[in-house]
Amino acid sequence: MTPVTLVTCGVSFLAALGAAAGLAVVTAVCGVLLHLSQHAYAQHGLRRFTDGRPGPHRGRHSRTGTGLHRGGRHWGHPGEP
Repeated sequence: MTPVTLVTCGVSFLAALGAAAGLAVVTAVCGVLLHLSQHAYAQHGLRRFTDGRPGPHRGRHSRTGTGLHRGGRHWGHPGEP
């Protein structure tokens, strides 16, 4: 479908063919990497990827402690000059 769209928009047939070949290669490589990843997970399970430790960052919406680490302005505590 991509080559047809490119040719319709005025790109040469050879360039459209090259784009189609590039997309086919990228799709094939992604399929191979996905297969290898699934195979490794099936062989070694989740332990191989996590080692039983938490990840380096819990994400943007995680609660890591008090509200002092959340950005914003800190004007001081009540009663301080």
